[in-house]
Amino acid sequence: MSLSRCTIFTRVANFCRKVLLREEDVPAETKDQNLMTIIPRDKHNISRKDISENALKVLYRLNKAGFEAYLVGGGVRDLLLGKKPKDFDITTNATPEQMRKLFRNCRLVGRRFRLAHVMFGPEVIEVATFRGHHASEAAADNEHDRNQSQRGQNGMLLRDNIFGSIEDDAQRRDLTINSLYYSVADFTVRDYVGGLQDLQQGVIRLIGDPETRYREDPVRMLRVVRFAAKLNMTIAAETAEPVTRLSSLLTDIPSARLFEESLKLLQTGYGEQTYGLLMQYQLFQPLFPTITQYLTAQGDSPMERMIIQVLKNTDRRIHNDMRVNPAFLFAAMLWYPQSERAQQIAQESGLPWYEAFALAMNDTLDEACRAIAIPKRITSLIRDIWSLQLRLPRRHGKRAWKLMEHPKFRAAYDLLLLRAETENSSELERLGQWWGEFQSAPPVRQSAMINSLGSDPHQRRRHNRSRRRQPSARNN
Repeated sequence: MSLSRCTIFTRVANFCRKVLLREEDVPAETKDQNLMTIIPRDKHNISRKDISENALKVLYRLNKAGFEAYLVGGGVRDLLLGKKPKDFDITTNATPEQMRKLFRNCRLVGRRFRLAHVMFGPEVIEVATFRGHHASEAAADNEHDRNQSQRGQNGMLLRDNIFGSIEDDAQRRDLTINSLYYSVADFTVRDYVGGLQDLQQGVIRLIGDPETRYREDPVRMLRVVRFAAKLNMTIAAETAEPVTRLSSLLTDIPSARLFEESLKLLQTGYGEQTYGLLMQYQLFQPLFPTITQYLTAQGDSPMERMIIQVLKNTDRRIHNDMRVNPAFLFAAMLWYPQSERAQQIAQESGLPWYEAFALAMNDTLDEACRAIAIPKRITSLIRDIWSLQLRLPRRHGKRAWKLMEHPKFRAAYDLLLLRAETENSSELERLGQWWGEFQSAPPVRQSAMINSLGSDPHQRRRHNRSRRRQPSARNN
């Protein structure tokens, strides 16, 4: 179907206006591309033998098909630091649709950020197309533009599928140390934003204007803190300055995403250091408002000591390649807010302690889940760990053996030991010692330990009541 001259002229005019506006909107620092540094193979320590074979397959196939392709992000950063990367990410000028045609084992994911996942059994190689700069609101005047890029009223990026060059992509990344590109074509490392110097000096620096970048995605504030703790680096002054002012923006982030971020912050081996930085920059409150209301000026309450200790224990287990469970971490962190709430309900309503305790579990978890959407599979385990705290003192009869059969007994026992340590409670210490000995004792010794407890203080007294005689048939 032919188009009128007027329609063609309008489309050409709109296109020219968008190009001109986009050129004006490019940040000043991106217009000078002379800052690019190419580090040859003999000047860096990255070797292909340290890179995943599957990542190399993707890079080679993209290059063979005529596309640019680079290893980028944390993989390059960790290799330069002499560490083993957790995963390998790739960036290319191939679009997601071209990726899907090139790799049969590829699937496209994400709406806000369109990505290609190339599947090699359990290993997933994430491939992103070079990101470009965003057109102004005036330029985004049709439905196609809104589908590619969209911002909220607060500046947050709702969609970000604008593609560009590698130079654009380097400026669109968050941290300078994550904006280093390794090429398998010539084995060089490309640095467009001074990331190598920051890596050598141990500086966490945001690319571009920090406040604008934080408003685009407030989770970047959490990433800055996480990498500073993980890599033991300092945060650049201009990167740190807006964080406290903008920390409340995290409340605009979906709670499910914040849950995933909370695990990255607290369960990757550097939780204790990360907790200190979260408190320093007032980022802890949006994640854990339930806990924040019980914090003290001195930071030495049982709850705060419990948080620090459980994070230390978690870090130690991760560094020793031991399993960690987020249910136990959250059960420990939220134990004292839950206990305070139970006491409040019991005093105000006059309910028995067990009923007040159950209601407090609901209230505490509901409030916590509004900030970070803790999945139900985890909250159910938290409830088990908490409920067992009330059952651990009751060891008479067959109860002790039954408690040990509970799937979360070990986690409940560990929480008991944490409580004894943080509260300096001799009663809890004796209870923890008893259970520690009971678990390893032979059956004969276990029976003797139970018999030595004496009578059960919780045993209900049974009163002999004469049964009311039923009228006989003769009396009817």
